[in-house]
Amino acid sequence: MSELKHWSPADQIALLFALLFGLLLLITAGGVLYRLKNPVEELAINPRSARAQFQRDLNASWVGALLFWLAWISGPAGSTILFGLFSFFCLREFITLQHTTRSDHRTLIAAFFVILPLQYIVVANRRFDLFTVLIPVYAFLAIPVISALSGDPKRFLERNAKIQWGIMVCIYGLSHAPALLLLEFPRYAGKGAFLLFFLVTVVSVAQIVQEVVSRSVRSLPTVRAISRSFSRRAWWSGALAGAFVGALLYWVTPFKAGQAFVMAFIAAASGTLGALVMKAMKREAGIHYWGNRSGITGAVGLLDRVAALCFAAPIFFHSVRWYFKLSV
Repeated sequence: MSELKHWSPADQIALLFALLFGLLLLITAGGVLYRLKNPVEELAINPRSARAQFQRDLNASWVGALLFWLAWISGPAGSTILFGLFSFFCLREFITLQHTTRSDHRTLIAAFFVILPLQYIVVANRRFDLFTVLIPVYAFLAIPVISALSGDPKRFLERNAKIQWGIMVCIYGLSHAPALLLLEFPRYAGKGAFLLFFLVTVVSVAQIVQEVVSRSVRSLPTVRAISRSFSRRAWWSGALAGAFVGALLYWVTPFKAGQAFVMAFIAAASGTLGALVMKAMKREAGIHYWGNRSGITGAVGLLDRVAALCFAAPIFFHSVRWYFKLSV
């Protein structure tokens, strides 16, 4: 592992992609063999079955791997644009399931076409001082002002709180992912994409392990009304599994093994808790998946795939900046 840390960025990324796509190919081949031995059209019969969930997760993993590859070859500018599009579609999924009125149109226009691009422009220009306060301070104060100017006081607080929360999660939280590409560590120039890979990997592992433990190990759900698969045992298992994988990947980061373990635990723990929060919102709205009001077809929205990342990215980003005292 220590020798891998001294490899060139090109050799390291080649090894990472070989491992990533090789693992996906093995899992895909295993899934094909399983379906050949068990030719049941379960996906069509029950879109919420474990088999259907596995297929959706596998498809999303392929898409995520390909998107990460595109982000790598397009550089920081391309990655910022890519995540900006993610934020746009995630916010659209979130808003379509909230109660909004005609009076909210100007507020929504400001959210989609002013706040969102402005946040990513600030990220692209490495203005991290403004980046961290643009939405929590300026946007949060501007949104209710724009709404008040519409002259509609009905459910004013509820309408604005939902729009503000959507902006916070879908724009502010997700914009920290490409910001990782722009952090500058001593003797770590040109390797920012590895931090993003590190974050996405540990968060994904934590979610998968938490789901597997909740299905295989009988445990009392902590919040049954929100999620029957969330328990303290499953959460700890997922967070520690993510931390362990993060420690194994320390050679692609500026961290030492112990530092990688702690940073990965922070990211994994916050990501799984964030996914629980977003699941609570879906329960309130009476849906199973973002982007699908009825939940009948089994379609999974983009926000379902990046919900954990929206929580983990800002906590991981600021933990790294604070611990390593990075000015940019």
